[in-house]
Amino acid sequence: MPSNPSNLNTLSPAAAYQLADVNKTRPQFASITPRWLTKLLEFKALSSGIYRVNKVIEGETPLDALCSQDPGQIEIPQGFVPYQAKPREYILNSISTIVNVDTKVADVFSSPYDQSSEQLYLAIESLRERQESQIINNDDYGLLKNAADSQRIKTINGPPTPDDLDELLTKVWKEPSFFLAHPRAIAAFARECTRRGVPPATINILGGVFIVWRGVPLIPTDKLFVDGLKNPKAKTGKTNVLLLRTGQARRGVVGLYQSSLPGDQDRGLAIRLRGVNEQGVASYLLSLYCSAAILADDALAVLEDVEVGHYYDYK
Repeated sequence: MPSNPSNLNTLSPAAAYQLADVNKTRPQFASITPRWLTKLLEFKALSSGIYRVNKVIEGETPLDALCSQDPGQIEIPQGFVPYQAKPREYILNSISTIVNVDTKVADVFSSPYDQSSEQLYLAIESLRERQESQIINNDDYGLLKNAADSQRIKTINGPPTPDDLDELLTKVWKEPSFFLAHPRAIAAFARECTRRGVPPATINILGGVFIVWRGVPLIPTDKLFVDGLKNPKAKTGKTNVLLLRTGQARRGVVGLYQSSLPGDQDRGLAIRLRGVNEQGVASYLLSLYCSAAILADDALAVLEDVEVGHYYDYK
């Protein structure tokens, strides 16, 4: 028997390949993430693109009240609850892109996957990734920039310890929903728990498994950057950890989007065909309208200067 397969008196694999069917995937976009933040946030649909957050002026108690049973105390206090004269208004921002598709290519090469649909799918995924990043980092409405100064704390020693997360919980103690952190920050916290002999429990949410501290899950996102990077290469680096209370009914953080858009395809997303030019190129405009609002200062807290590069020898 000859050892070289090319010497066999049979049809070669390369020739046989020409008659074989090939199973194909749709295009795989490596930067797509689960986007847990936008899945777990409550979103409020807007009809006008403007969301006004009316607040009562803060105080220990908005009104004096009669609580005594003393028969000599019969006068009931009077007053009113003041509102902010100039409440904040959130105006939806747009995230837009244009996708061009050669109609000749789409006509000829659209089986088993439609080229136009796949191009739009990848563009939509890209816009959704940008939406989550904007909810966290946008200069106008992003959570990092809009957390109150009184709700910001720094780590005790650098790495995120159980004590640091406990301090965050003192800032958002009214029905906290979840921590939000870069995966490397969550790994750093898990190392600190292991070092102290208090490994955190886990919980299943929407098909994902997350570690939990004091009953509150730690949700990963790469949009909370480490030293300004989504995928840092260095072992050391600093980031932030957020703790949120979500939902309008709980005076928490809410996402915002525009409803009833022409060409509405998804939550706050509009796709419009701009036309086909003389060269047969179809052009699609994709616009995603979004924002986020913090309804009360104590709905969000930030742990700053979180070091992710501390490791230990557990021998």
